[in-house]
Amino acid sequence: MTTAPLITTPRLRLRQHVASDLDALCDLFETDRARYMGGPIPRKHAWRWIASEIAMWDLMGHGSWGIETQDGTFLGQIGIMKPPHFPEREIGWTLLETAEGKGYATEAALSVLAWAWEQSYPTLVSYIDPKNSRSIALAERLDAVPDAHASLPDGDTPTDTVVYRHSPDSDGNPEAYA
Repeated sequence: MTTAPLITTPRLRLRQHVASDLDALCDLFETDRARYMGGPIPRKHAWRWIASEIAMWDLMGHGSWGIETQDGTFLGQIGIMKPPHFPEREIGWTLLETAEGKGYATEAALSVLAWAWEQSYPTLVSYIDPKNSRSIALAERLDAVPDAHASLPDGDTPTDTVVYRHSPDSDGNPEAYA
């Protein structure tokens, strides 16, 4: 069985999900905070969705990590996902409200991008609702660029989704993301 590798930063631990993570994320997905991710989503659907992102590790060699502080406070999730309706691997993030505005998403995303480049992924995308200014700002902080030519997830239109492309730095090495 393949599980999420542990990634540590000065403030964070990105780790395999535990059961209590699903409770916190399901709570979030039942609220209006999930509006940019197709929500609010009923708990049973959110649980299945999150569980499938965890199972991607075993099926595809990538998936989601739980994000926590070094003292163990759960903050949200980040991952590299490619469900059947995604044309490309996506890096995506979800933070609990209490974790926003502290740089945690940037720190976690930079670490996941470094991991992806070490795995020789040539590129990743982020599929973002055009009204989700916080996620767009994060993608831009990560030096991702809009890619109007990228394929969209099945059923999405440019009104629903903008694609931001993440690539290794210009010489192809991951140092810029470490």
